[in-house]
Amino acid sequence: MFNEKLRGKREELGISQRQFAKNLGIGADLYNKYEQGVSRPSHETLVLIAKGLGCTVDYLLGNAPLPNYRFYPNELDDKKGIRIPVLGRIPAGIPIEAIEDIEDYEEIPAAWLRGGREYFALRIRGNSMYPKYQEDDIVIFLKTDDCDSGAECAVIVNGNDATFKKILKQKGGIALQPLNTTDYEPEFYSNNEIKKLPLRILGTAKEIRRKA
Repeated sequence: MFNEKLRGKREELGISQRQFAKNLGIGADLYNKYEQGVSRPSHETLVLIAKGLGCTVDYLLGNAPLPNYRFYPNELDDKKGIRIPVLGRIPAGIPIEAIEDIEDYEEIPAAWLRGGREYFALRIRGNSMYPKYQEDDIVIFLKTDDCDSGAECAVIVNGNDATFKKILKQKGGIALQPLNTTDYEPEFYSNNEIKKLPLRILGTAKEIRRKA
């Protein structure tokens, strides 16, 4: 079904509903109706969705299998790599693109930038996300200001540098869950605290780069 293919491709790319709707220039509530099967997009919107997901309209409509190529809205040379900065720290209030505390650079496939997606990288400090993530690992993040519950995200809380935790969305707020539950406990923030502190999502983890 269309809505299942739509949701599946979006989740495969690691983009939240809200962020993808923002990329398309439509409301999050309207986009949610597409994934719920309550509403169907116009042909023009359907074309934009297919481009943003890197597939064809026919695939989304169930008229053709996913081709062995990716269909995108702009012309990037997929054979080339794109360098992104590895950030040592992310001060609150400073846009990521303006940060000068760059430790290194990592190369990512140009195709990752399709649909207007942006990426940055952070070097892991500490062991709160051990054993999946280890000290000095470099993690590539998809830049986004929202995520689905269960996503592993870089976040800023109360004006501090970025921290890296699993996001667990609950009715009354959000819990920042470490993977290393032996040494660390989750931190819960109410919806009111999220607005006041604030708590801000910077990006969702896409890939680990571990040096030998």
